[in-house]
Amino acid sequence: MSDVFDRLSQVLAERRNASPDSSYVAQLHHKGLNKILEKVGEEATEMIIAAKDAEHPTDADRERLRLEAVKETADVWFHSLVALSHLGLGLEDVEAELARRFGTSGLEEKASRTRS
Repeated sequence: MSDVFDRLSQVLAERRNASPDSSYVAQLHHKGLNKILEKVGEEATEMIIAAKDAEHPTDADRERLRLEAVKETADVWFHSLVALSHLGLGLEDVEAELARRFGTSGLEEKASRTRS
């Protein structure tokens, strides 16, 4: 993991059981998983809109719209990590799952999830 993700993982762990008055992350944990997931959905919607806007920008808007897509993606990742933290999971769990998938065709992996 990068230093940023290591630091973020540490902060999320520290604030998981902190007073809700102490930080935004602690407030989210205090409000519960449904509120955290609401934020994930809200940020995902904003990221989708930002990405669509950035797909065909005018030259004057190109950098602003690309930066907005990055910012919204960061918000999705952040709130997703808060959700994982709430469940006692972390980025290392996602990293392990992604590593497990190397060497497996994406098409095969997706098909394996839809078979019953």
